[in-house]
Amino acid sequence: MVRITSPRGVAIRRAQGDPIRDRIERITADFKEIEAFLPIELSVRRRKRLEDFLKLELNSLREEPFGVYNQEEKVDYILIRNHLERQLRGLELKAKQDEKTAPLLPFANALVDLCEARSTVIPINPKDAAQRLFESESTITSVIEKVKARADDVSVAKDSAFRAANHIISLQAHLKEWFGFYSGYDPTFNWWVSHPYGVIDKSLEKAADTIKAVLIGIQPGDEDAIVGQPIGRDGLLAELTAEMIPYTPEEIISIGEKEFDWCIVEMKKAAQSMGFKDDWKKALEEVKNDFVEPGQQPQLVRDLVQEAVSFVEDHDLVTVPEIAKDSWQMFMMSPDRQKVNPFFLGGDCIIVSYPTETMDHEAKLMSLRGNNIHFSRATVFHEMIPGHHLQMYMNARHRPYRRLFDTPFWIEGWSLYWEFLLWNDERWIKTPQNRVGMLWWRLHRCARIIFSVNFHLGRMTPQECIDFLVGDVGHERATAEGEVRRSFNGDYSPLYQAGYMLGALQIYALRGEMLDTRCMPEKEFHDQFLRGNRMPIEMVRALMQDKPLARDFKPSWRFYS
Repeated sequence: MVRITSPRGVAIRRAQGDPIRDRIERITADFKEIEAFLPIELSVRRRKRLEDFLKLELNSLREEPFGVYNQEEKVDYILIRNHLERQLRGLELKAKQDEKTAPLLPFANALVDLCEARSTVIPINPKDAAQRLFESESTITSVIEKVKARADDVSVAKDSAFRAANHIISLQAHLKEWFGFYSGYDPTFNWWVSHPYGVIDKSLEKAADTIKAVLIGIQPGDEDAIVGQPIGRDGLLAELTAEMIPYTPEEIISIGEKEFDWCIVEMKKAAQSMGFKDDWKKALEEVKNDFVEPGQQPQLVRDLVQEAVSFVEDHDLVTVPEIAKDSWQMFMMSPDRQKVNPFFLGGDCIIVSYPTETMDHEAKLMSLRGNNIHFSRATVFHEMIPGHHLQMYMNARHRPYRRLFDTPFWIEGWSLYWEFLLWNDERWIKTPQNRVGMLWWRLHRCARIIFSVNFHLGRMTPQECIDFLVGDVGHERATAEGEVRRSFNGDYSPLYQAGYMLGALQIYALRGEMLDTRCMPEKEFHDQFLRGNRMPIEMVRALMQDKPLARDFKPSWRFYS
C-alpha cells in the first residue's frame, strides 16, 4: 500500500476501502486456512507456521500509518494488534505445556509426520509407512508398561498427563483419517499397512486409557471426571492484558468477593420478605421447589421471552428488530449435554435444560430444581432478548468482521448487565421469589470469579470448586459439577467465567459515564454498544467517548469502585 498523509490522500485511501478492515478479514481467513491445513495441535510444523504468520502480520502492521486513521480505524488497529499478540502468547503457552507431556509422547512426532505428509500429498511408500507404524507401536507399548510401573521417566503432573492423553486421542483420530485416505485406493497400501495400523490403533487407545487410569485416576468409560489445566499467575496476567483489564488476579478475586458479600446481604432481605428471617438458604430452597411440571417448560420459556421483549420495547430501552423478535427457535438440551450445561443456553436459539425420562430420579429432581420458574425468568432475558439473541443478531449485521475479537467481557457482560438493570428498575415487577432467583444468578457469577481464578492460581482443586458452589452458593451438586466441568474442560478461555461479572460491571460503569455525565439517551447507549460489535469494553469506551488513542495503547481504565 502506498503511504500518503495529505488530507486528499487520506480521502483517496478511504474511498478505496478500509485497509484495516480488509486486513482483519484477510488475517481471519488466512489463520483459519493454516489451522485447517495443519490441524494437529501437537505438530511442531503447525506451531512454527502459525508463529511465522503472526510475526509477519505484526511486523507489517507496525508499518501502517496509524496517525491518519479515524477513531473506528484506530480501534480496529489496536484490536487486531492485540489479537495477534494474544495468539502468539497462546502458542508459547501451549508449547510450554507440551514440553511437559513429552515423556509420555516419544512416538508422537513420527505419527504426526505421516499424517502431515498425507496433507501435502507427498508420495507414500506403504512398506516404509508400515515400518514406521510398527516401530511407533513398540514405543507406545513401552510407554504403557512404564506408566503401569509408575517409572520415574514418565512421571508428570496430573494436568500434563491429561493433556498427553488428549493428544493421543487426537492423534488416533488423525491417523484414522490418514488410513482411510489411502485404504482401497493405493494397490499395495492395504497389503502392507492394514495389520500394523490395526495394532497401533488399539495401542493408542490403550495408552490414553492407561495414562488416565494410572496417572490421573480416570477409569475407562468415566466421561464425567474433571481435571482441567491451570495456567498460573503469569498466564492469568497475560489473559487480563489481552482482555484489557488493568487489574491483577488477586484484585479480580477481591472484586468477586465484595460483590458476593453484597448478594448475601440482599438475599437476606429477600428471605425476610418471604418469612425466613436471615436464612436465605431456606428461602432459596422454597424457590427451587417452585417449578413447572414436565412437558410445560417450553411454554414457560416462550411466555418469559415475550415478557422480556414487551418490557424493553414498552420502555424504549433498546431497538429490537422485527426479525430478531419473531424468528428465534427453541430446542431441548440432551441429558448428556446437561452434564456440562445444566442450565439454558442462548444465542441464535434457546436450548432448554429440563429432565427427560431417561434420567434417574435424583437427576430429574436436580434438573427441575435447577431450572425452576424464578431461575428461568432471569435466564430467559439473559439468553434471548435483550441478551444473547439480540447480540448475535446485531453482530451478524454491524461490523461483522469484529466477531474475531470475541470476548466474554462483551458477550456475557452484556447479558448480565441487563440483569443489573432489571434488578434496579422498579417497573420490572419482582416478587420476593423473583428477587431470590435473580440474586442467585448474580451470586453464581461472583462465585465464578472466585473459583475459576483461584483454580488457575493453583489455590483450588476442581472438587473444592464444586464444594464451594454447593456449600456457599446453594447449587445442586449435579449443577455444581456441570458448572465446574464446563469451566475447565478446555472449551472456554481461562477468564471466561470471570468475564460475566467483570464485563457487566464495566458496562454498568460506562453507562453511568455516558448517561449521567454526557447525557446520552439510554436507548442510544444500548444501540451504539451493540452496533460496535465485539471488543474489550475499554475499546467501547474509547469509541463512545472519542478517547485519544496511541499505536501502543495500554489499558488503564479502573472501572470498579
